[in-house]
Parts: sequence; C-alpha cells; structure tokens
Amino acid sequence: MSDAAPWLDDEEMSAWLPLIGLVMRLPGALDQSLRRDVGLSHFEYGVLAVLEQAEDQTMRMSDLAYLCNGSLSRLSHVARRLEGDGLLRRYACPTDGRSTLATLTDGGREVLKKAAPGHVQTVRDLIFDEFSRDEIRLLGDMCRRIIARIQAQ
Repeated sequence: MSDAAPWLDDEEMSAWLPLIGLVMRLPGALDQSLRRDVGLSHFEYGVLAVLEQAEDQTMRMSDLAYLCNGSLSRLSHVARRLEGDGLLRRYACPTDGRSTLATLTDGGREVLKKAAPGHVQTVRDLIFDEFSRDEIRLLGDMCRRIIARIQAQ
C-alpha cells in the first residue's frame, strides 16, 4: 500500500489551477470597479442586489446571509454600514421577534441603478466578451453543476 496521497492528474490540474486563480482574483477585480463607481465592495453590492430581487425587497437577515454566502456576523456588520448610508433598513420581524428583516431603501435602489452600467461592463470585459454564446451557456451549466454539488454536501 502506498503512502502517497492521491492527487489530480495532469488534465485535472490544468483546469484546477486556473479555476482557483479565477476564484481568488475575480472578487478583487469586481471590488475595484464597484468601489470606484459607487463606493461599495462586491459583497455589499451583492447584499443590495439580492434584496432587490426578493419579494417586497425584504428578507430575513439569516436568509440574506445564506444567499450572499456570508456569515450572519459578517452580514450584520455590512448591514450596519449600509443602513448608516441609507441603503437598507433593518427591523424586527413582526411575526417572529427572534428574526431581523432587511429591506432595500430608495437610496439602495438608486445606488444599484448607478452601479449597474459599470458593473455590467466590467463583467462583460472580464468574462463574457471572451466567449461565444455556446461557451457562455457551457460555462453557466458547469458552474450550476459545481454549485449544486457544493450545496448538496
């Protein structure tokens, strides 16, 4: 029996290393663009964008943290800043006093509207302009499959 740990083969490694590079570099590139345009990090933008898509633009903080892939502690810290800037409002859930709700404000909607053109252009410049429509569909399919496997764990 060999003591050597199994490792990725050459083909797997040639995909794995660029994937890790992408995962590590993309958030910083998106942060840079959003900070320049509207003074938000990509995580902060994501919080507002998720709220914008929610029913009544309102969501429990715990659900929002899950959808934004952040801890409740991190989200609470970020939400405090966003609330201070008038971009969202937090309040006790009227039907469950243990939960806190977050609602997107008019100010938050305005920031999203202002951020959208630059953010969309950055995403196109960094990702989509490089690929054909078939490759974009394939990229989406592969990402969805990976996310599903992660969520199933």
